[in-house]
Formats: sequence, structure tokens, C-alpha cells
Amino acid sequence: MTVKSEVLDLTSNGHRVTFHNVTDQVKQFVKASGVQNGICVVQSPHTTCSVIFEEFTHDRDFNGDEYLLVDMSRQLDKLVPRELTENTNYKYPGPKHIDFLHSIQDNPAYKGDDGTVLNGDAHIRASMFGASETFVIRNGEIQTGSVGSIYFVDWDQNRVRTRHCNVLVQGEA
Repeated sequence: MTVKSEVLDLTSNGHRVTFHNVTDQVKQFVKASGVQNGICVVQSPHTTCSVIFEEFTHDRDFNGDEYLLVDMSRQLDKLVPRELTENTNYKYPGPKHIDFLHSIQDNPAYKGDDGTVLNGDAHIRASMFGASETFVIRNGEIQTGSVGSIYFVDWDQNRVRTRHCNVLVQGEA
């Protein structure tokens, strides 16, 4: 049995939901792994990110985002509105969590800016969609169909940062 793993580094835009189409990178990794039959897991280690499997739709808006993904974001905005200030219906982040973040202020991800943790909406969206997708590998190819694409989604819209997408392939070479 062969097991191979890789981490894709992806940069969020920090101003709106970021969709990274990682399909080609995952397919290349599966091919390079030599696995003929097995599974491929694509996973986010971040609590405000998801991995989704959706149709590639070709048409894009002025930001370069695919229409279907834009439609999904618009519907989610109605269901889970953005947390833009601390005066919303979100309880998160509470005072104990803010104190904790101050205790790790040397962490460059937070930079001491309390406003960057006003992202309860991103946590809820990520929980709704999940952190991973698993795909079958058959005859050396990941089974995504002719229009299926793998997207790494950063729901957090509060800051630009590097995100990590884990890819693990396991199976018979």
C-alpha cells in the first residue's frame, strides 16, 4: 500500500469569500503518486475553511469568481450574514476568547487586531460544508466526472493570509 501526502499553500483575498479551484493540483498529485486504485482525501486544517465538490461553471463575475459559487455565497449571506461588528446577533467571539487571543498575540495570524476575529459567520459556514472531501481513485485517475471540481473555500473575509490544503492519497500502486 502506498500513502503520499502534500500541502497546497493558498492565499485568501481577505475581502470576500475566496474559492480556490484545486482540481488540477490534486489530479497532478494523484498521477505523480502512482496510486492506481485507492482514495484521495482533500482536507482543510482551518476552522473557517471548507473543501467542497461542485460543478465547474465556466462563467465568471468581475471578481473572477464562478457564477455558481457566487450564487452559493449570495444565498449563504441570507442564511448566515456577515459578522461586521461586535453589535450583531453573534455571541462569538466572547470575552474569554478575546483574552486567549491576546495571550497568543505574538501569533502573526492575529496581529493583535480584535476585529479579525469577528468571523463567527465563517465558522458557521465552514461547519455547514465540512472540512474535507474524499474521492475514489480508479485506474490512476481521481473520479470527479467531466465537470466536477474540487474547491478549497476560505469563508473568512477579514484578512489576507496563507491557508493550507492537505491532500492525502492512499492505495495500490
